[in-house]
Amino acid sequence: MNDIGTSAVQSTWLLNVVNVVAILVFVVGSAAFTTWVERRMLGIWQDRYGPNRVGPFGVLQVLADMIKLLWKEDWVPSFADKFVFVVAPTIAMFVVVAAFAVVPVAPGIGVVDLNVGLLFFLAMTSLGVYAVMFGAYASDNKYALLGGLRAAAQMVSYEVFMGLSLMGVVMLTGTFNLREIVHAQEDGWFFIPQFIGMVIFFIAGIAESHRTPFDLPEAEHELTAGFHTEYSGMKFGMFFIGEYVSVLLTAAMMTVLFFGGWLGPTWGFLAYIPPVFWFLLKAGILVLLMILIRGSLPRPRYDQLMAFGWKAMLPLAMVNLLITAVVVLL
Repeated sequence: MNDIGTSAVQSTWLLNVVNVVAILVFVVGSAAFTTWVERRMLGIWQDRYGPNRVGPFGVLQVLADMIKLLWKEDWVPSFADKFVFVVAPTIAMFVVVAAFAVVPVAPGIGVVDLNVGLLFFLAMTSLGVYAVMFGAYASDNKYALLGGLRAAAQMVSYEVFMGLSLMGVVMLTGTFNLREIVHAQEDGWFFIPQFIGMVIFFIAGIAESHRTPFDLPEAEHELTAGFHTEYSGMKFGMFFIGEYVSVLLTAAMMTVLFFGGWLGPTWGFLAYIPPVFWFLLKAGILVLLMILIRGSLPRPRYDQLMAFGWKAMLPLAMVNLLITAVVVLL
């Protein structure tokens, strides 16, 4: 019995390690591939050529960019705070990848099943502001510092709206466990009763990711490149890929919280399609929507961005909470 028990524990441990490594590699690889998808789709939507030289349809452009980043000089300015300068992009990459640990991709596919998974997600996204501020401060560059201050105010503000937008889902399910939230949508996805919360979460997710039109911390026409002005090589690459991982994280969390996660149609041959396919399909559509927004909406002024958050999104989030509370009580 001891040998059998030891063998079972080893098999479970090995399966968990394979699960973690597979998800990590898939997330980072998907983030890199999303850079090509974005450039290609923007080219199609704007009636111009996207990447089309390296490989079929330019698909190998991602590999070429990665090789360029690897061979590019990894320079640390002499005037920078070297330790903090190096640590900042590491934090940026770590927190968004760590947040994926609680995302339930499908039954049996996921790193960890926490009872407070939703709180863990919010905690990890909140830590991202430290990476931006550390990078801006350590660069000893006025443009980087201005970008860091913008990013801190923007991320802290929109984290408030993001957290409030999710409380309606928590009220309806009575749990912070993401797998239980998915199972609670077997009779209907939450994007219908929580439409306002979904829209607020989507907008806040774009702002947290510094995506257009909310990329004010990196506004090239004002701040050259914002908080990562002094970064190059793989350190810049970690900030860059971290942003795309954040896009995937926002799409994955929206899929879990509002679109039924891995749940799909149960009639006919569709019932035999693996659940992971439905999860990836929903998340992929949401990523394409974020890319479309980048290619169609102009960038607002920074004061307009902050005013929109506190004067429009906060009242809407509170109204959504109030209506949901009344419905649950009745």
